[in-house]
Amino acid sequence: MNESMNKFLRASRELEKELGRTPTNDEIGRRMDIPVEKVQKLKTISRDPVSLETPVGRDGESALGDLIEDRWVGSPVDAVIEGNVRDETAGILKTLSPKEEKVIRLRFGIGCEREHTLEEIGQEFDVTRERIRQIEAKALRQLRAPERARRLRALMAAR
Repeated sequence: MNESMNKFLRASRELEKELGRTPTNDEIGRRMDIPVEKVQKLKTISRDPVSLETPVGRDGESALGDLIEDRWVGSPVDAVIEGNVRDETAGILKTLSPKEEKVIRLRFGIGCEREHTLEEIGQEFDVTRERIRQIEAKALRQLRAPERARRLRALMAAR
C-alpha cells in the first residue's frame, strides 16, 4: 500500500508541475495506469490528518473537536431518563418479596451481566428449576396487577 501511495503522490506532483494546476483523477489514473476508482481511494487515504485542536470560526475561539459529536457518550437527557427508569424499576421490584425480586432480576438480567437460566437460579437458591419457575410465575402475576402494570407501561413509554 505504501508503494502505491508513494507512486500516487509522485504522479500527482509531477502532473501538477507539468500542467500548472491540480491534476484530475482521470489524468492521475492514466499516468499510473490504474482505474479512477483506485485513484479516488488513494486520494482519500493521502489526506493529511487534522488536529482536533485546530481553531475554527471567525474568532478562532472554537476548536474543531468542539464541533464533532462523540457518539460514544449519550445525551444528558438520555442519562436522566435511564436513571429514572432504573430507579422506578427498582421501586416496582421492591414490592415483591426479596426472593421473588432476586429471581426476577436474575431471570431477566436486571442489574446483572446477563439473563440466568432456571437451572442456574435454582442452584443459587438450592431448589429445583421447577420451584424457580413457580416463583417466577407468581412474581410475574403480581407485576401484572393493575397498579404495577400501569407503572411498568409508563416506564416502557418513557424509553
